[in-house]
Amino acid sequence: MRIYTDHHVHTEYSPDSLGDMEKYIIKAKKLNQNEIMFTDHIDIGSPDEMFHKLIDYDQYFQRVMELKKKYNIDIKVGVEMGYQKSFHDEIENFVKKYPFDFVIASIHFGEGMDFYTGDFFRGKTQKEAYFRYFEIVEDMVDNFSDFDVVGHLDYITRYGDFVNKKYDYEEFSEIIDRILSKIIKKGKGIEINTSGFRNELQVFHPKRVVIQRYLQLGGKTITIGSDAHFVDDYSMGINEAMKLLKRFGVEEISTFEKRILGKYSLKG
Repeated sequence: MRIYTDHHVHTEYSPDSLGDMEKYIIKAKKLNQNEIMFTDHIDIGSPDEMFHKLIDYDQYFQRVMELKKKYNIDIKVGVEMGYQKSFHDEIENFVKKYPFDFVIASIHFGEGMDFYTGDFFRGKTQKEAYFRYFEIVEDMVDNFSDFDVVGHLDYITRYGDFVNKKYDYEEFSEIIDRILSKIIKKGKGIEINTSGFRNELQVFHPKRVVIQRYLQLGGKTITIGSDAHFVDDYSMGINEAMKLLKRFGVEEISTFEKRILGKYSLKG
């Protein structure tokens, strides 16, 4: 029986992760999975110094080959590209340089400022900060095409010093619908990122109503990923996301290999 592979996993090659590549594989084998996907961080132009040294993918692919042979498991190599418009050419060149199976396009910084440190939020109301974030996501979708899915679409809600970090879809519906429509028109997809259930938000990224809206607008490409940075978080929330999609009437979710879209049946 084929088991769906977590499509958002960070190993020790991501500077903010304590996940060990080999231990992830051991866990995947225990879960009776015959394949695994890694999507480590590349954030070109990051204001955070820890991301300045980029992953040596020549060494990375060599390590993958060794582990593939040792554990007799299919290892897919994806990447989570942090997009910044001012580094567009460098980002496009990096994606083209390596034979990735899967590319997540994510916004981790805004206007050259870090969400995590709070710099991006200074001088903005909560509504202004969230709206500006969605503008930046829309600009990414307008200007960048060499990706497969947009990562954690409403990621901005993880951060900011607000009493209630959640947002009402209706307040941002026009720009969110525009983003979703552009993603669909480009033939791209979204991910359901389950990491929000590991913090106080207790939500998927994007939230349920946005996932449903993507489907209503005609979107068909959806991957599911835990955004694991620790081995214990691997595959967490995947089954819950599948159940949600089934309730929405979805019969298949997406997988990728060599940048080619495949399907995983939710029937049964």
